[in-house]
Amino acid sequence: MFTTPDLCDDHPDEVRVLQPQLRTFGGREAFCGPAVTVRCFEDNSKVKDLVGTPGEGRVIVVDGDGSTAKALLGDVLAQKAADNGWSGLVVHGAVRDAEILRTIDLGVQALAATPLKTEKLGVGDVDVAVTFGGVTIEPGEWVYADANGVVVAAGPIHA
Repeated sequence: MFTTPDLCDDHPDEVRVLQPQLRTFGGREAFCGPAVTVRCFEDNSKVKDLVGTPGEGRVIVVDGDGSTAKALLGDVLAQKAADNGWSGLVVHGAVRDAEILRTIDLGVQALAATPLKTEKLGVGDVDVAVTFGGVTIEPGEWVYADANGVVVAAGPIHA
């Protein structure tokens, strides 16, 4: 298993660290995998589409432009992601159903919780570079998250 502090110590020239702004919401505190990126604003249609596909241990990285007005992930989509083998989600935005998310075997880090759901307008982009927390994340890069934070590397660096 890994910890993000150990990854930073062992691979200082290979990791990029997101600024500390995210909170843990999921039932799996530590998670990692190759990134599948989504850019969307207050519309989780693309997230809904992705969680319905085989996750194969990957991490969905959602750039919601930092909006906490509407949740980009809730309990139904989180359970679908867990059932389909996704390792976790990193959400630069809000989630909802926080008390239920803690019971699902899925990593979830996000800015905040809000009770409001999003519109479903089909808006958003998948597999594009996303930038938040001072880091740009490209599709396929490795994301590592735990209680200490989130780090990104070009490829797998854990043992």
